[in-house]
Amino acid sequence: MMLFGEAFDKVARVVGLGYPGGPKVDNLAKQGQANIELPKTHFDDDTLDFSFSGIKTAVINLHHKTPDINKADLCASFQKTVTETLMENVEKAIERTGIKTIALAGGVSSNSYIREAFTTLEKKGIKIYMPELKLCTDNAAMIASAGYYNYVAGKRDELDLNAVPNLKL
Repeated sequence: MMLFGEAFDKVARVVGLGYPGGPKVDNLAKQGQANIELPKTHFDDDTLDFSFSGIKTAVINLHHKTPDINKADLCASFQKTVTETLMENVEKAIERTGIKTIALAGGVSSNSYIREAFTTLEKKGIKIYMPELKLCTDNAAMIASAGYYNYVAGKRDELDLNAVPNLKL
């Protein structure tokens, strides 16, 4: 799954729910209706790339310009639009690659709306792996845990350390 826990965290912060945003947006969304039109950002058809920056900006602007907006409806609409964007790209990836197995991971994989959407793929013969909810922790917590064990093992890095996305832990 992409880095969209950050999008949930930002929306939660904007509407006053606090951190971590994922569970709080999910819970409030259950009390609302997805009745607010929000943008979906797609790039050309040749790519599976997409972005949540437009929807985050739209939520921020709506919240600031419409102080009496129903926050539950806003969260439900955000959650629905994010899930639709994700599912459209996952289905496009399935068609292009023929993959038959998908795994959800990270904190946002605990989102009930996203989990439900992914289970619909099972009707199309796609195997979906989802961790138990108690194992759907924030990626930052997983990285902190890896850092702790590196520290205990005596591994230290200099201040010029840079990100390595395919680093073996």
